[in-house]
Order: sequence, then C-alpha cells, then structure tokens
Amino acid sequence: MQDKMKISKITSNGRITIPAELRKKYRLKGGTRVNFFEEGNGIKIIPITVETIKAKAGFLGMRGKHLKALMEGKKGEREL
Repeated sequence: MQDKMKISKITSNGRITIPAELRKKYRLKGGTRVNFFEEGNGIKIIPITVETIKAKAGFLGMRGKHLKALMEGKKGEREL
C-alpha cells in the first residue's frame, strides 16, 4: 500500500521543501546532502547519511577500504 501523496512546489531558484513528515521519517536535517537519480519517468532522491554510506561500502569491490575516509568526511561536514 502506498503512502499518501506528498506535494511540494519548486521555487524560481529550483528549490523544493521536503515535507516535514518525510524529513522526520528519514531523519533529514538542514545540510544533509542528497543524490538525485533519474528512474523511469521520475527522479529519486537518496539522502547521503552514515547509514547509506555503510550500506554502499564495498560496492566497488574495495572491501570497505575507503569507509573510514568517507566517515571522516561526513564527520567533517557535520562540524561545519
């Protein structure tokens, strides 16, 4: 069963507001970086969080060698 549709408006600067319910559900805060992917006839937005970094660790066959560097980079972003 699909959730109720959430609607947002794109500003003239190309900005959108992610509805509060979704920000809370996915623990998105100001400054969270996101990836945009074209999928089918739409756009998929994936937040770049510690969880997504851990989930993707090793997908390039690096066996997690760069996970520590990615985590340090994320930690540095939070300190800004």
